[in-house]
Amino acid sequence: MESSQYKRIHLIVLDSVGIGEAPDAKDFDDIGADTLGHIAEKMNGLHMPNMGKLGLSNIKEIKGIEKVEKPLAYYTKMQEASRGKDTLTGHWEIMGLITSHPFKVFPNGFPELLITRLEEASGRSVIGNIPASGTEIIERLGPEHMKTGALIVYTSADSVLQIAAHEEVIPLEELYSICEKARELTLDEEFKVGRVIARPFIGSPGNFQRTANRHDYALKPFDRTVMNELSSNNFDVIAIGKIHDIYDGEGITESVRTESNMDGMDKLIRVMEKDFNGLSFINLVDFDAKFGHRRDPEGYGGALEQFDERLSAVFERMQEDDLLIITADHGNDPTHHGTDHTREYVPLLVYSKRFNGGKELPIRKTFADVGATIAHNFGVNWKGAGDSFLPNLIVEDE
Repeated sequence: MESSQYKRIHLIVLDSVGIGEAPDAKDFDDIGADTLGHIAEKMNGLHMPNMGKLGLSNIKEIKGIEKVEKPLAYYTKMQEASRGKDTLTGHWEIMGLITSHPFKVFPNGFPELLITRLEEASGRSVIGNIPASGTEIIERLGPEHMKTGALIVYTSADSVLQIAAHEEVIPLEELYSICEKARELTLDEEFKVGRVIARPFIGSPGNFQRTANRHDYALKPFDRTVMNELSSNNFDVIAIGKIHDIYDGEGITESVRTESNMDGMDKLIRVMEKDFNGLSFINLVDFDAKFGHRRDPEGYGGALEQFDERLSAVFERMQEDDLLIITADHGNDPTHHGTDHTREYVPLLVYSKRFNGGKELPIRKTFADVGATIAHNFGVNWKGAGDSFLPNLIVEDE
């Protein structure tokens, strides 16, 4: 029979889980990057039976994950069309927007003029203003911050301005207000960054810990996304985790905050127990933030295996008219040089209980094919980027 529409689509983005260098990896100094492959080598094999059953090793063989003869999911990999390898470009492309110019980065810190304006707007001095690991710079500058109340400002290889503050020195409400002011200051073309991020922490020198009260202030998408079309046509768009922040709330009908990957999976499972008609969309950020950037392949591998365990509960809650899509937004090979994201293909696994086994799909030339497929499924008018693979998802007669 022909492909049918699904009442609910559950989209899981495994933040930074790449599956091998993209064809243009050389342009990004990422030759040889392979997030999943290198983690599996470091772990002497990954134990991910659920992802294996879906067909992960059928896309590209991953040590420890069996390549199955009859995978449950349709499978392939996707190449990013946008000129970037960060969270915003990846997610925006998934929902149909291809970014032709990468966001601005600040490898030597932010211009003095911007820092002066931030100090004036916040009423606080700034320390740091360098590219750095968040945990490292908090450990190094935290004591000075606690004595002076100065803002710890830092960036990374991504287009981000991050502001760290101890919750007992600068209350959350004040930190968020300062980040909102920073967002306004960085709308100027000269200073334009993709995201301003509040990075609160607690503890004492030698034992600082970042909290779950992180908040991202992203640019608004430069055009309507598939989510805007869904919500405008009265479909539910439930954002779980940092999805709301990434799209600055655009096209979202309900938002659910999360504290970690496992909390995110708990929240996804609760959403799946609700009756809704539309899209649930979750980002699992720990892979990237806690392990990729910190170059911790063993921690990354453990998080992947934990996620795989929780997939069993997702499968149990899937209804006959549900579609599950699992993918990623870029790579972040924890064995690669530096601490930056890596330009890689991302996996694509598409599963429904209606399938009598999956098949290989053609390699996708843009992440936007996911958004186009979702728009096609719900019958909304989408004239943006991407080609739907919905017709390829054949539901065979018993």
